[in-house]
Amino acid sequence: MTRREALATRAVHAGRDDLTDLGLHAPPLDLSTTYPSRDSLEEARRLDVLATGEMPPGPPVYGRAGNPTVARFETALAELEGCEAAVAFASGMAALTACLLAAVAAGRPHVVAVRPLYGTSDHLLSSGLLGTEVTWAEPGKVAPSLRADTGLVLVETPANPTLTEVDLRALADECGDVPLLADNTFATPVLQRPAEHGARMVLHSATKFLGGHGDVLGGVVACDESRARTLRQLRFVTGAVLHPLAGYLLLRGLATLPLRVRAASATAGELAARLAAHPRVTRVFHPTVRPRPAGQMETGGPVLAFETDGDPHALIAAVRLITPAVSLGSTDTLIQHPASISHRIMDPEDRTATGISDRLLRLSAGLEDVDDLWADLSQALDAAAR
Repeated sequence: MTRREALATRAVHAGRDDLTDLGLHAPPLDLSTTYPSRDSLEEARRLDVLATGEMPPGPPVYGRAGNPTVARFETALAELEGCEAAVAFASGMAALTACLLAAVAAGRPHVVAVRPLYGTSDHLLSSGLLGTEVTWAEPGKVAPSLRADTGLVLVETPANPTLTEVDLRALADECGDVPLLADNTFATPVLQRPAEHGARMVLHSATKFLGGHGDVLGGVVACDESRARTLRQLRFVTGAVLHPLAGYLLLRGLATLPLRVRAASATAGELAARLAAHPRVTRVFHPTVRPRPAGQMETGGPVLAFETDGDPHALIAAVRLITPAVSLGSTDTLIQHPASISHRIMDPEDRTATGISDRLLRLSAGLEDVDDLWADLSQALDAAAR
């Protein structure tokens, strides 16, 4: 029996297992937009296959149909999430859009979603821009919301930005035959693998921790091969492709993902504890500082949120080491005001109802020394109070 290698090992080698036999150390970066062929009849046959979402051996016909560098990233991410396949897109929202369009195309446009979600995800569902209809439901109340035309159930756990956790196994059981789509951006496969707990599709904004350096946009969905074929069809006709350089950077990011996520999680846990004891902080959102439901996270995670009794905008203006910017998952620590940026697009009443107050700040821990970060947070809290 072959020994199963640890996730830290596979993060380094997944998508690269053939490199030694190819005489290579770094994965090749293929920037081709088109792939020449002297046999146009064979090219036509291959294009017919690619248009179905299948990926036959050999080069693609055109960059919109596939790219070898991107395929390496997809192979690696699918393995880390424990799924048959993965399909990469130009952004996390492009990936979610493809999942919703797949449900619409199948004649099942109804979506049941659990709040809170990333603000733009919430808006996309609430607006019905893609022809979907959404029913918002709490965990434990999803089953009564299911209909004959329900195409998927969507959850984000831990949720953005309140770090709310959901028991994925219990939720998957509620879904029955309806596929559960779990946004795993905050946890990554290092801390949680939703497919092991019943999720049929696993979504990432790869821009965040998978890339890890704030220099690449991307999205990816891990799932079974049948769903992957549909997603590839949609990617082919909509053109929401991941650029090859982005695929290269994301594959490189996976190699250090376990180290970065675990180090940032330790820092976030320490900062959450210190913030909880600070007189200017009224509430802290992090799995380590509150009771948790049954779940799969092996640690508190690298993102936290907190409410201050001072002016949150003044605090953001006062940080000097921490980067005041939207997004998360970078090597540097980022802080932002969700009501102004990441969740601004939501209806204000919906923001408030999901626990996103005007005094809430979200912090994504980076790789700096925790005492240096705390010194910066402390002076910024004092400045905001003044």
